[in-house]
Amino acid sequence: QVQFVESGGGLVQPGGSLKLSCVVSGIIFSDTSMAWYRQGPEQQRELVASITNRGVTKYVDSVKGRFTIFRDNAKNTVTLEMNNLTPEDTNIYRCNSWPTALKNRWGQGTQVTVSP
Repeated sequence: QVQFVESGGGLVQPGGSLKLSCVVSGIIFSDTSMAWYRQGPEQQRELVASITNRGVTKYVDSVKGRFTIFRDNAKNTVTLEMNNLTPEDTNIYRCNSWPTALKNRWGQGTQVTVSP
């Protein structure tokens, strides 16, 4: 029943910006801390950014100062604003709960490609 549906990715040049959206259903969203994830260099899940149910945020060092995570509890959405993108940001980005992800409920994700 729980679903995470991501959108907003695309192809962008280095230095460009994208805004990713995640629509959540099947959980009490306002009580749930959330995060954006991507695949790490060893095919491990990597935490990109998290936001608690109260709005407290954390970021992996490589995106600090460039990415911003926020949530809209009225719309059950989590957004990741991505600025000054680099080729190293290229990945499939997915959202899920945090710190414990629902392993059987991963969505398709949204592809971000940064290339000249």
